[in-house]
Amino acid sequence: MSFSVVGKSAMITGSGSGLNFCFAKALLSKGCNIVLADVALRPEAKEFLECNQFRSPGSARAIFQKCDVSKWKDLESVFAHAEEEFRSLDIVCPGAGVYEPLWSNFWYPPGKSPSTDGTDSNGYKMLDVNLVHPIRVTQLAIRHFLAHKKRGSIVHVSSIAGQDAAFPTPMYVASKWGVSGFVRSLAPLEKGLGIRVTAVAPGVVKTPLWIEAPEKMKMITKDDEWVTPEAVAEVMVDLIEKDECAAGRIDGGTILEVGKRVRRVEQLNDPGPGGAGSTMGHKDTATREIIGRLMEDGY
Repeated sequence: MSFSVVGKSAMITGSGSGLNFCFAKALLSKGCNIVLADVALRPEAKEFLECNQFRSPGSARAIFQKCDVSKWKDLESVFAHAEEEFRSLDIVCPGAGVYEPLWSNFWYPPGKSPSTDGTDSNGYKMLDVNLVHPIRVTQLAIRHFLAHKKRGSIVHVSSIAGQDAAFPTPMYVASKWGVSGFVRSLAPLEKGLGIRVTAVAPGVVKTPLWIEAPEKMKMITKDDEWVTPEAVAEVMVDLIEKDECAAGRIDGGTILEVGKRVRRVEQLNDPGPGGAGSTMGHKDTATREIIGRLMEDGY
């Protein structure tokens, strides 16, 4: 149940930068209204908003709604604002995510600097962003589509980490395995209600999530290849507009891995990620550093 994005409206969390910003640009270029939902906009996103916020009648436009995705009231407000501006949404992408940041990191437990997770917080901020938020947004999107009696497309951002294991980033891995399993579980929504739930599983994407995190860049070698955010955004559009692509069929529950090639990730007997765009040559070095620090400083 694919549909054209022309004349449609989309809400994308985490679209103030990186991959989700590229997805927003790709959709608007095809005539789709955009709600940029994020805590802030990077300069390139601010410029994009300024150029596309006020356009001639009939032209697709972009608006911004400040949103902390770990706060459910903020998520509800984004949907309410989207209805005020565009009447309804057709596409929802709970794309905001973080990559095992030092402020919420398995190897720096609550109460241990530099973690900002408190010992009395009863949760991890990273999991609130990476796993709880996409689940809650999906609930809100389903309710929205049913209330407006329309078809809809929900595009999640998983990762090759959702098929693999990585000692340096175990909570990130857990969150992406969770997203992938969640997406597959909702496959029947397409046939039953006309709501397609899919995901991309990008490899190593050249965005601020990576290049502005020195502790993550240690895992990359000069021989590792980057995936461009534009390439991932193009596949995300395909998940909405197509029922089939070079990687195979597209329907509810589909997960498309995006490295230097695109492939459908199968639920059973999948070979796992591999090839250009999915390697981290120094991951073992990061593992040794963590173990060494634990031996010296404790946990």
